[in-house]
Amino acid sequence: MQTAATKLSKEIKTLGLEQYTLELETDGITIVPPEVTGVTDKVLDRCTEVLLKRFTEMTGGCPISIKEGPKGELTWPEGTRSQLRDENEPPLPTQMLIQQLLQLDRCFRDLAVNPVVDALIDHAMGPISVLGGKARRLSSTNSFVKWQGDYGYGKYLGLHCDQGANPLPWGHTAMTANATWCLTDYTKEDGALAYVPGSHKLNAHPAQPAAAKQAVAAEAPRGSVLIFVGSTWHGAYPKLTPGLRLNCVSYYRHVSTLPQENLKFTMRDEPWEDCDNPEMMRELLGFDDKFPYEVQTQAVPQLTAAI
Repeated sequence: MQTAATKLSKEIKTLGLEQYTLELETDGITIVPPEVTGVTDKVLDRCTEVLLKRFTEMTGGCPISIKEGPKGELTWPEGTRSQLRDENEPPLPTQMLIQQLLQLDRCFRDLAVNPVVDALIDHAMGPISVLGGKARRLSSTNSFVKWQGDYGYGKYLGLHCDQGANPLPWGHTAMTANATWCLTDYTKEDGALAYVPGSHKLNAHPAQPAAAKQAVAAEAPRGSVLIFVGSTWHGAYPKLTPGLRLNCVSYYRHVSTLPQENLKFTMRDEPWEDCDNPEMMRELLGFDDKFPYEVQTQAVPQLTAAI
Protein backbone atom coordinates (compact mmCIF):
# COMPACT_ATOMS: atom_id res chain seq x y z
CA MET A 1 0.00 0.00 0.00
CA GLN A 2 0.96 3.61 -0.40
CA THR A 3 1.92 5.80 2.54
CA ALA A 4 -1.09 7.88 3.55
CA ALA A 5 1.00 10.85 4.68
CA THR A 6 2.74 11.28 1.34
CA LYS A 7 0.66 9.54 -1.36
CA LEU A 8 -2.84 10.97 -1.44
CA SER A 9 -4.50 11.19 -4.83
CA LYS A 10 -6.55 14.13 -6.03
CA GLU A 11 -9.67 11.95 -5.72
CA ILE A 12 -8.95 11.13 -2.06
CA LYS A 13 -8.56 14.82 -1.23
CA THR A 14 -11.52 15.99 -3.32
CA LEU A 15 -13.86 13.41 -1.79
CA GLY A 16 -12.54 14.04 1.74
CA LEU A 17 -11.46 10.45 2.32
CA GLU A 18 -8.33 11.10 4.38
CA GLN A 19 -9.84 9.46 7.50
CA TYR A 20 -10.73 6.26 5.64
CA THR A 21 -7.37 6.16 3.91
CA LEU A 22 -5.62 6.36 7.28
CA GLU A 23 -7.80 3.55 8.65
CA LEU A 24 -6.98 1.42 5.61
CA GLU A 25 -3.28 2.08 6.16
CA THR A 26 -3.43 1.45 9.92
CA ASP A 27 -5.88 -1.43 10.28
CA GLY A 28 -5.90 -2.96 6.79
CA ILE A 29 -9.64 -2.28 6.61
CA THR A 30 -11.98 0.70 6.66
CA ILE A 31 -15.76 0.93 7.02
CA VAL A 32 -17.30 3.70 4.93
CA PRO A 33 -20.90 4.74 5.76
CA PRO A 34 -23.57 5.28 3.07
CA GLU A 35 -23.64 9.04 3.62
CA VAL A 36 -20.05 9.13 2.35
CA THR A 37 -20.43 6.76 -0.63
CA GLY A 38 -23.76 8.26 -1.63
CA VAL A 39 -25.42 4.86 -2.05
CA THR A 40 -29.20 5.17 -1.68
CA ASP A 41 -31.85 2.95 -0.13
CA LYS A 42 -33.27 2.53 -3.63
CA VAL A 43 -30.04 0.92 -4.84
CA LEU A 44 -29.76 -1.25 -1.73
CA ASP A 45 -33.37 -2.39 -2.08
CA ARG A 46 -32.85 -3.24 -5.74
CA CYS A 47 -29.72 -5.29 -4.98
CA THR A 48 -31.60 -7.15 -2.27
CA GLU A 49 -34.59 -7.83 -4.53
CA VAL A 50 -32.42 -9.19 -7.35
CA LEU A 51 -30.38 -11.43 -5.05
CA LEU A 52 -33.38 -12.95 -3.28
CA LYS A 53 -35.02 -13.69 -6.64
CA ARG A 54 -31.79 -15.20 -7.96
CA PHE A 55 -31.43 -17.37 -4.84
CA THR A 56 -34.91 -18.82 -5.39
CA GLU A 57 -34.15 -19.51 -9.05
CA MET A 58 -30.82 -21.21 -8.35
CA THR A 59 -32.05 -23.38 -5.47
CA GLY A 60 -34.94 -24.91 -7.39
CA GLY A 61 -37.67 -22.67 -6.00
CA CYS A 62 -36.76 -22.11 -2.34
CA PRO A 63 -38.57 -18.99 -1.02
CA ILE A 64 -36.40 -16.63 1.02
CA SER A 65 -36.73 -13.37 2.92
CA ILE A 66 -34.45 -11.02 4.83
CA LYS A 67 -36.30 -11.57 8.13
CA GLU A 68 -36.75 -15.34 7.93
CA GLY A 69 -34.01 -16.60 5.65
CA PRO A 70 -34.70 -19.64 3.42
CA LYS A 71 -38.28 -20.95 3.86
CA GLY A 72 -37.49 -24.49 2.85
CA GLU A 73 -35.23 -27.44 3.58
CA LEU A 74 -32.01 -27.27 1.58
CA THR A 75 -29.36 -29.88 0.87
CA TRP A 76 -26.10 -29.82 -1.06
CA PRO A 77 -25.94 -31.64 -4.42
CA GLU A 78 -24.50 -35.14 -4.25
CA GLY A 79 -20.73 -35.09 -4.47
CA THR A 80 -20.27 -31.64 -2.91
CA ARG A 81 -17.17 -31.64 -0.73
CA SER A 82 -16.41 -29.50 2.29
CA GLN A 83 -13.98 -26.68 1.58
CA LEU A 84 -13.67 -25.72 5.24
CA ARG A 85 -13.33 -28.99 7.15
CA ASP A 86 -11.17 -32.08 6.90
CA GLU A 87 -14.08 -34.46 6.33
CA ASN A 88 -15.55 -34.87 2.87
CA GLU A 89 -19.17 -34.13 3.76
CA PRO A 90 -19.94 -30.39 3.86
CA PRO A 91 -21.85 -28.91 6.81
CA LEU A 92 -25.56 -28.28 6.40
CA PRO A 93 -26.28 -25.36 4.05
CA THR A 94 -26.22 -22.07 5.95
CA GLN A 95 -24.45 -20.01 3.27
CA MET A 96 -24.48 -19.82 -0.50
CA LEU A 97 -22.37 -17.86 -2.97
CA ILE A 98 -24.08 -16.18 -5.91
CA GLN A 99 -21.46 -15.40 -8.55
CA GLN A 100 -21.25 -13.10 -11.59
CA LEU A 101 -23.36 -10.22 -10.23
CA LEU A 102 -22.43 -7.79 -13.00
CA GLN A 103 -24.53 -9.87 -15.38
CA LEU A 104 -27.63 -9.73 -13.17
CA ASP A 105 -28.53 -6.05 -12.88
CA ARG A 106 -27.30 -2.48 -13.26
CA CYS A 107 -27.40 -1.92 -9.48
CA PHE A 108 -24.29 -4.10 -9.06
CA ARG A 109 -22.52 -2.38 -11.92
CA ASP A 110 -23.23 1.00 -10.33
CA LEU A 111 -21.72 -0.14 -7.02
CA ALA A 112 -18.61 -1.38 -8.84
CA VAL A 113 -17.95 2.11 -10.23
CA ASN A 114 -18.73 4.03 -7.04
CA PRO A 115 -16.15 6.89 -6.99
CA VAL A 116 -15.48 6.67 -3.23
CA VAL A 117 -14.73 2.95 -3.33
CA ASP A 118 -12.67 3.36 -6.50
CA ALA A 119 -10.51 6.08 -4.91
CA LEU A 120 -9.75 3.90 -1.88
CA ILE A 121 -9.04 0.77 -3.95
CA ASP A 122 -6.82 2.87 -6.20
CA HIS A 123 -4.93 4.12 -3.14
CA ALA A 124 -4.28 0.54 -2.02
CA MET A 125 -2.99 -0.62 -5.40
CA GLY A 126 -1.38 2.55 -6.71
CA PRO A 127 -0.52 3.50 -10.29
CA ILE A 128 1.08 1.39 -13.01
CA SER A 129 4.63 2.70 -12.82
CA VAL A 130 5.73 1.66 -16.32
CA LEU A 131 2.60 1.85 -18.45
CA GLY A 132 0.83 4.64 -16.60
CA GLY A 133 -2.80 4.66 -15.46
CA LYS A 134 -4.43 2.90 -12.54
CA ALA A 135 -3.54 -0.63 -11.46
CA ARG A 136 -6.90 -1.77 -10.07
CA ARG A 137 -9.04 -4.16 -12.08
CA LEU A 138 -12.15 -6.12 -11.18
CA SER A 139 -11.56 -9.80 -10.50
CA SER A 140 -15.08 -10.96 -9.60
CA THR A 141 -18.42 -9.86 -8.20
CA ASN A 142 -20.27 -12.14 -5.79
CA SER A 143 -22.82 -12.26 -2.99
CA PHE A 144 -22.57 -14.29 0.20
CA VAL A 145 -26.12 -15.22 1.24
CA LYS A 146 -25.79 -16.32 4.88
CA TRP A 147 -28.41 -17.55 7.32
CA GLN A 148 -28.58 -18.91 10.87
CA GLY A 149 -26.16 -21.71 11.69
CA ASP A 150 -22.48 -22.56 11.50
CA TYR A 151 -21.24 -22.63 7.91
CA GLY A 152 -18.11 -24.43 9.03
CA TYR A 153 -15.48 -21.77 9.64
CA GLY A 154 -14.85 -23.30 13.07
CA LYS A 155 -13.00 -21.94 16.09
CA TYR A 156 -10.38 -20.26 13.89
CA LEU A 157 -13.10 -18.29 12.04
CA GLY A 158 -11.73 -19.26 8.63
CA LEU A 159 -9.11 -16.51 8.86
CA HIS A 160 -7.08 -16.15 5.67
CA CYS A 161 -5.51 -13.64 3.29
CA ASP A 162 -7.19 -13.13 -0.08
CA GLN A 163 -3.84 -12.73 -1.82
CA GLY A 164 -2.52 -15.88 -0.19
CA ALA A 165 -1.82 -17.52 -3.55
CA ASN A 166 0.72 -14.80 -4.35
CA PRO A 167 4.30 -15.76 -3.45
CA LEU A 168 5.90 -14.21 -0.40
CA PRO A 169 7.16 -11.60 0.36
CA TRP A 170 4.17 -9.47 -0.63
CA GLY A 171 5.45 -5.97 -0.01
CA HIS A 172 3.27 -2.88 0.59
CA THR A 173 1.25 -2.80 -2.63
CA ALA A 174 -2.08 -4.61 -2.38
CA MET A 175 -2.27 -7.38 -4.97
CA THR A 176 -5.98 -7.88 -4.28
CA ALA A 177 -8.61 -5.84 -2.46
CA ASN A 178 -12.20 -6.31 -1.41
CA ALA A 179 -15.21 -3.97 -1.25
CA THR A 180 -18.07 -5.65 0.63
CA TRP A 181 -21.36 -3.77 0.51
CA CYS A 182 -23.57 -4.55 3.52
CA LEU A 183 -27.17 -5.13 2.38
CA THR A 184 -28.13 -5.94 5.98
CA ASP A 185 -26.76 -4.71 9.30
CA TYR A 186 -23.43 -6.31 10.19
CA THR A 187 -23.06 -7.38 13.84
CA LYS A 188 -21.02 -10.14 15.46
CA GLU A 189 -24.17 -12.09 16.35
CA ASP A 190 -25.42 -11.74 12.77
CA GLY A 191 -22.28 -13.35 11.36
CA ALA A 192 -20.19 -10.28 10.55
CA LEU A 193 -16.78 -10.32 8.93
CA ALA A 194 -13.98 -11.16 11.38
CA TYR A 195 -10.59 -9.51 10.96
CA VAL A 196 -7.33 -8.88 12.80
CA PRO A 197 -6.50 -5.14 12.92
CA GLY A 198 -3.05 -4.34 11.54
CA SER A 199 -2.44 -7.88 10.30
CA HIS A 200 -1.76 -6.62 6.77
CA LYS A 201 1.53 -5.13 7.99
CA LEU A 202 2.88 -8.60 8.80
CA ASN A 203 2.81 -9.70 5.15
CA ALA A 204 2.26 -13.27 6.27
CA HIS A 205 -0.45 -15.89 6.55
CA PRO A 206 -2.47 -16.10 9.82
CA ALA A 207 -0.76 -17.88 12.67
CA GLN A 208 -3.27 -19.87 14.72
CA PRO A 209 -4.56 -20.00 17.41
CA ALA A 210 -3.23 -16.51 18.17
CA ALA A 211 -4.90 -14.95 15.12
CA ALA A 212 -8.41 -16.00 16.12
CA LYS A 213 -7.91 -14.59 19.61
CA GLN A 214 -7.02 -11.20 18.13
CA ALA A 215 -9.94 -11.08 15.71
CA VAL A 216 -12.71 -8.52 16.04
CA ALA A 217 -16.04 -8.07 14.24
CA ALA A 218 -16.47 -5.55 11.42
CA GLU A 219 -19.79 -4.16 12.65
CA ALA A 220 -21.58 -1.72 10.37
CA PRO A 221 -25.10 -0.56 9.49
CA ARG A 222 -26.84 -1.47 6.24
CA GLY A 223 -25.46 0.46 3.28
CA SER A 224 -21.91 0.61 4.60
CA VAL A 225 -19.03 -0.74 2.55
CA LEU A 226 -16.10 -2.66 4.07
CA ILE A 227 -12.89 -2.10 2.16
CA PHE A 228 -9.85 -4.22 2.97
CA VAL A 229 -6.64 -5.29 1.28
CA GLY A 230 -5.60 -8.78 0.28
CA SER A 231 -3.05 -9.17 3.07
CA THR A 232 -5.54 -8.49 5.90
CA TRP A 233 -6.39 -11.57 7.95
CA HIS A 234 -10.15 -12.04 7.78
CA GLY A 235 -12.90 -14.64 8.03
CA ALA A 236 -16.39 -14.60 9.54
CA TYR A 237 -18.36 -15.29 12.70
CA PRO A 238 -21.23 -17.80 12.69
CA LYS A 239 -24.72 -16.32 12.33
CA LEU A 240 -26.55 -16.83 15.61
CA THR A 241 -29.74 -14.96 14.75
CA PRO A 242 -32.71 -15.61 12.42
CA GLY A 243 -32.90 -14.04 8.97
CA LEU A 244 -30.16 -13.20 6.49
CA ARG A 245 -26.78 -11.56 6.47
CA LEU A 246 -26.61 -10.36 2.89
CA ASN A 247 -23.88 -8.57 0.95
CA CYS A 248 -22.52 -7.95 -2.50
CA VAL A 249 -18.78 -8.01 -3.05
CA SER A 250 -16.59 -6.37 -5.66
CA TYR A 251 -13.24 -8.15 -5.58
CA TYR A 252 -10.25 -6.44 -7.23
CA ARG A 253 -6.88 -7.59 -8.55
CA HIS A 254 -3.69 -5.76 -9.43
CA VAL A 255 -3.21 -5.41 -13.18
CA SER A 256 0.20 -7.08 -12.94
CA THR A 257 -1.52 -10.48 -12.69
CA LEU A 258 -3.05 -10.00 -16.16
CA PRO A 259 -1.66 -12.28 -18.90
CA GLN A 260 -0.54 -10.62 -22.13
CA GLU A 261 -2.46 -13.11 -24.26
CA ASN A 262 -5.65 -14.82 -23.13
CA LEU A 263 -4.31 -18.23 -24.12
CA LYS A 264 -7.05 -20.16 -22.35
CA PHE A 265 -9.44 -18.78 -24.98
CA THR A 266 -7.28 -18.13 -28.02
CA MET A 267 -5.96 -21.70 -27.99
CA ARG A 268 -9.14 -23.49 -26.97
CA ASP A 269 -10.12 -24.46 -30.53
CA GLU A 270 -6.56 -24.60 -31.88
CA PRO A 271 -4.33 -27.74 -32.18
CA TRP A 272 -2.76 -27.26 -28.74
CA GLU A 273 -2.29 -31.04 -28.35
CA ASP A 274 0.03 -31.09 -31.37
CA CYS A 275 3.29 -30.85 -29.38
CA ASP A 276 5.82 -33.04 -27.60
CA ASN A 277 4.01 -32.90 -24.25
CA PRO A 278 0.25 -32.26 -24.49
CA GLU A 279 -0.22 -32.78 -20.74
CA MET A 280 2.25 -30.01 -19.92
CA MET A 281 0.76 -27.75 -22.59
CA ARG A 282 -2.70 -28.18 -21.08
CA GLU A 283 -1.33 -27.12 -17.70
CA LEU A 284 0.57 -24.15 -19.15
CA LEU A 285 -2.53 -22.91 -20.97
CA GLY A 286 -4.55 -23.13 -17.74
CA PHE A 287 -7.40 -25.21 -19.14
CA ASP A 288 -8.04 -26.89 -15.77
CA ASP A 289 -7.40 -23.88 -13.54
CA LYS A 290 -10.09 -22.90 -11.06
CA PHE A 291 -9.77 -19.24 -12.07
CA PRO A 292 -10.84 -17.35 -14.05
CA TYR A 293 -14.27 -18.95 -14.23
CA GLU A 294 -16.93 -18.41 -16.88
CA VAL A 295 -19.97 -19.84 -15.06
CA GLN A 296 -21.15 -20.40 -11.47
CA THR A 297 -18.57 -22.73 -9.92
CA GLN A 298 -19.61 -22.87 -6.26
CA ALA A 299 -22.10 -25.52 -5.17
CA VAL A 300 -25.74 -24.45 -4.92
CA PRO A 301 -28.00 -26.10 -2.31
CA GLN A 302 -31.31 -27.37 -3.64
CA LEU A 303 -34.80 -27.27 -2.17
CA THR A 304 -35.90 -30.68 -0.90
CA ALA A 305 -39.00 -29.69 1.06
CA ALA A 306 -41.04 -26.53 1.56
CA ILE A 307 -41.80 -25.33 5.08
